Amino acid sequence: MDKKKILLVDDEADFVDATRFILETKGGYAVVVAYDGVEGIEKTKLEKPDLIVLDVMMPNKHGYKMCEELKASEEYRDIPIVLLTSVASHVKDTKYTHSMGMETEADDYIEKPVKPEELLKTVNFHLSKK
Repeated sequence: MDKKKILLVDDEADFVDATRFILETKGGYAVVVAYDGVEGIEKTKLEKPDLIVLDVMMPNKHGYKMCEELKASEEYRDIPIVLLTSVASHVKDTKYTHSMGMETEADDYIEKPVKPEELLKTVNFHLSKK
């Protein structure tokens, strides 16, 4: 049986390394990485992941925009997207708002910093529905 493939999109290399390790070793998933929303769109088209774990605050194309583009696409709209966000703690000092998050069609949200158990539980839940 093939491993489920997760696309992890985040611009923080240390977070990517730690999260990838958790998803691969504890979850048994194959993990593909992108470091911004532009690369995330490219990797989605190339890799056709089973699920996307997507940071919100990134350069080039933020997570809300990437999510919006994928959910508007006939080909990619059924891929579950879990947004990782620290927007709640940064809402006063960034351009990102709660309403921007509500407007996306993301399948779930996890507040950063994320606990490994919560991440795995969320990922497992959404992949079990596919």
